[in-house]
Amino acid sequence: MKRLFLFLSLLILSKFSAQNWATEDQYIQKFAKYAVEEMEKYKIPASITLAQGLLETGGGQSRLAQEGKNHFGIKCKEDWTGKTMKHTDDAPNECFRVYDDPRQSYEDHSIFLSTRKYYANLFNLDMKDYKAWATGLKKAGYATNPRYASILIGKIEKYRLYEFDNTNSKEVLYAVLKMYPNLKDDRSFMAQLETEKYTKKPKQPVIVEVPYKQTSYAQQQKRVEKIKSRAEVLNSILIKSHPNDGLKYIVIPEDTKLEFIAKKFKISESKLVKWNELEGDVLHKNDIVFLESKNSDGNTATYKAEAGEDMHDIAQKFGIKLNKLYAKNRMDEGQKPSAGQLIYLIDRKPRN
Repeated sequence: MKRLFLFLSLLILSKFSAQNWATEDQYIQKFAKYAVEEMEKYKIPASITLAQGLLETGGGQSRLAQEGKNHFGIKCKEDWTGKTMKHTDDAPNECFRVYDDPRQSYEDHSIFLSTRKYYANLFNLDMKDYKAWATGLKKAGYATNPRYASILIGKIEKYRLYEFDNTNSKEVLYAVLKMYPNLKDDRSFMAQLETEKYTKKPKQPVIVEVPYKQTSYAQQQKRVEKIKSRAEVLNSILIKSHPNDGLKYIVIPEDTKLEFIAKKFKISESKLVKWNELEGDVLHKNDIVFLESKNSDGNTATYKAEAGEDMHDIAQKFGIKLNKLYAKNRMDEGQKPSAGQLIYLIDRKPRN
């Protein structure tokens, strides 16, 4: 009798001390925040990101998610230089990316979508139209399953993930609590909510190198703050979509090294040099840098060169390969246009 009483007591206590959720509910509670953060940075609907994570990981239970922190099944590809693991997917022992933290996987997923040409049209869609995004992903070849779009939409509607498309990173935990009101009895979640409420979220630390210069402490501190603010500006660079067929590019806000951009966007320096026809490793403020290969043609027929512009400037402005631009205009490599010269961007310049 005493044993039965003890068993019942433990059962009752366990019910009040911990909340039992289905695996997919637990996944949403844990990773909705990451999906919303990525939505703010890359304009990808949080509902789509979260539904893809749910599907790819089986609610966080897949081997790739458990061992490799890889939540989106992203394979190594030729430009990946990080850790890897072998996993059987479409073929035996395929190479997959490994991350130190799931948050890295979420950001890499955003970069993967936003820097590849075949996903460019997605970013012309309404960010709150999850059905169009799901259909667009399937059309772009993200997955081989013919039902991929309908499966994503099913996940989104079953768990009301579209609610996260209407929130922000500061309010996302309240949205989770509204969706799962019984979380008010979960001490761990409520502690996290209280921490978010009363603690200002610290910025990611900015590590800078300050060259030594013999000067006063006050002057040196001013130099440190100036360099720190410059580094913060560089860390805030966002990917843009070019009018020329949606090519992905960035505008350099402050002078920096090519190495920094390569590391930030996980693209090799050699590819950036090739795609942008660069001659050095220093990038200057307002430089245009493409994150994929440029096109052979422009999106407009002609352009009048401005004073001081060279052909490389024009090639970057219109997203055209430099050698193609020279050929279209019957110019030698290195030849500069004159101010007001008509530059052909699609067809070849007629012979005189």
